[in-house]
Parts: sequence; structure tokens; C-alpha cells
Amino acid sequence: MNYENKARVINDDIFDLINRCFDEERSSRNNEARLNFFDTYNNYFVLTDDGSYSINSKEINHKIETLHTSTGAISEAFEKFIKPMKFDYSNDIAILDICAGLGYNSSAAIDDFLKNSNDSHLTIDMVEISAATLACGLLVPSPIKAHDITRKAIEKELIKTGYATLELEKEEIPSNIDINIFIEDARQSVQKLKDNSYDAIFLDPFSQNMAPELFSLDFFKEFKRIIKDTGIVATYTSSAPVRAAFIEAGFYIGLGPIFGRKQGGTLASPSQEMLDTSLPKNDEIRIALSDVAIPFRDPGLNNSSDFILDERTEERHEKRHTEKISSAVKTPIFLGQEMDDEKLKRRVERNLAKMNIPSTTSPEAFYIIEIEKNYTEKQDLKNNSRTRILDMAEKLKKVKNGDYSE
Repeated sequence: MNYENKARVINDDIFDLINRCFDEERSSRNNEARLNFFDTYNNYFVLTDDGSYSINSKEINHKIETLHTSTGAISEAFEKFIKPMKFDYSNDIAILDICAGLGYNSSAAIDDFLKNSNDSHLTIDMVEISAATLACGLLVPSPIKAHDITRKAIEKELIKTGYATLELEKEEIPSNIDINIFIEDARQSVQKLKDNSYDAIFLDPFSQNMAPELFSLDFFKEFKRIIKDTGIVATYTSSAPVRAAFIEAGFYIGLGPIFGRKQGGTLASPSQEMLDTSLPKNDEIRIALSDVAIPFRDPGLNNSSDFILDERTEERHEKRHTEKISSAVKTPIFLGQEMDDEKLKRRVERNLAKMNIPSTTSPEAFYIIEIEKNYTEKQDLKNNSRTRILDMAEKLKKVKNGDYSE
């Protein structure tokens, strides 16, 4: 098995150190390499504000970031992936954790389950393409006791696949918890999963620019197949193409918690009743009308990241001024507004004119965004982000095609 995985997310130096650590364990069957790893290389780990550790990413666009917010790595798991859920712990729960990483999100789910469940059963399917990243979960200090349960499951899988050799984790997995781990491309994993199986999907890739294949419309269509009608997908991103892809895949969408970032993440569900909070109004307008919301596409669930990014760039170019308003200077958000900045106004109205919208205050402009008069932060079945976005998109199409008349 080749553990030099193409999908490196963690810093290259620590990636290589982790692989060498487990090479030594396999060759010598000596536990010292693993037991001493954190103390030896603690400078590669980043202490976050809640006392839990994260690690640095590989360099992307000349920038290195941590895999978790500095506000708190384990707190982020609870705030973004557990609190938004509406689990009924009187029933069995099934969770799909995509890009499981160090195991924090799954550990938070286990912690919450153990505190709230009596006789029910928890199943977690963890998917992580990188064995070294999973192995890092064995090397970092556990931020909560439930992480020791996750570590045990990780260790068992790494031994099974031949990456690790020694059983060093002492915590036993409770009999009412099953943890299955898939060390592979999540796109391949989801195609093997059963319909209508999951109460929650945690989607936690590093970034859409690094892994657009895990944010594609076609990937989300698989989510729609495998999630229960009352299930919720949670992801940290507020990205317009990601939200647009959820809608096109048949999901309702809502605003996720704000934690460690200026903007909230995204929640998606087949059922509007599972989502409480609308997206911000300007976000809805941009998703409905702007080329920035063109989704990532991966029809065969097998294309490279670069191919998916290039194809989206080309599609944005093709649909700008023909099907969507240009995203330049955030043009769509000015619809319905008087503009005092004359230079900006000229740029905005040049973009609008190409879509048969004479000005920001023309009848066409007000027609397109008319539904936003009904905007409420608290959404319901009739008045929600999905229905407003689809309404605006349809009205833009009519205006562009000349089907609008006062």
C-alpha cells in the first residue's frame, strides 16, 4: 500500500515524520517512536485557545494555515458539527464523517451521544483519504475522553491495513458504538453506501480550492441519496458555489453557526423543517444571480482537482452576461438600491445592461428581487432561502430572455 498519498493536507514535513514514525514501528515493533512523537515534534503542533491541538496545512498559494480555527479545535467540532444537529437519541443514530482528519468531529459526536443516549446505538463511518492524517490523531494529545474511543478505532484500522503494528490504545469502544473507517477517496466511499442511511453528514475538507471534488454538485447528489429525509449536512464553508450545489442537488439550505470565522457555515437538509435560519439576504442574491455561484462539477466522481477548477472557470466565463450577472464589484447585491458612487454605479449598470436590466432601480431590477421583500431570518416551508433563490434565478432568466413585461 502506498501511504505517500497524493491528497496531502497536512504540512509536508510532519507528513513525512509521521510516515517515518510508523515505518519504524512496523520494522522494529518498538513503541517508543509513537509514544515519544508528540514530545519530540511538538513544535509542529499548534495549541488552540481551548487547549486542544491542531496542525499546519501544506503550503497553498504561499500560505500555511492550521486545519482548525485558532479559537479552538475541539470546540469547533462541537459548535459547527454537533450543536446544529437535531438528533433524537431515543432512536439509533448514523453519522458519516467525511475528511475525518484527527477524529475531532467524530469524537465530539461520541461525547454528545454518551451524554444523551440510554438504549440507542451510534454508528459513525469515518472517511479520510490520508492514512498519515488519521495516524496523527494517535499522536496528538486527546482533547476529550471520547477522542480515546476514536483513537482506538483508528488504531485498529491502521493495524488492519498494515500502516501500524502495535496495539497501544487502551480505551475500549462501547458496545453500543460502531466506528467504521475508510481510508480512501470519499467519492468512492459514498457510491458504496446505502440509500437513506444517515442522520448527519459532516463535510470537513480543507478548502474548496484544494479539494473541489468534495464540494461538487455530483458529490452532493450522492449525499441526497444516502441521507435520511430528516438528516442534516453540516459544513464550515459559506461559499456561494457550495451552497448553489446543495440547492441544485435538491437540498434546502440554512445558515450554520458562526465560530472562529466572520461568517457562518452551511447546513443542508432534504427537509426544510430541520433548518431554522435563513442565509443572509445578500448571500441569497449572489447565489441566485451571480456567476460566482456556478457549482463545481464532477460527473464521473473521478476528475482531478485541477480539471474541476478549470472547468468551473470556463463555465463561469460562458455563463457570465448570458445566464448570470457578472460577479465583478459584487454587481447583483446592488439591485433595488440607489447608488451615490458614480464610478461604481457605471460599472454595475454596464454589467446589468448585458442582462437586459437597465439600472439598479429599474422595474426589471425590482421584479427580480421582489421575493426578498418577504425575507425573514427565521425560515419556514413557504419562505426560505431555497425558494427565494430559485424564484430570483427564474426571474433573471425571464428578464434576460425578454419574457418580462410590466
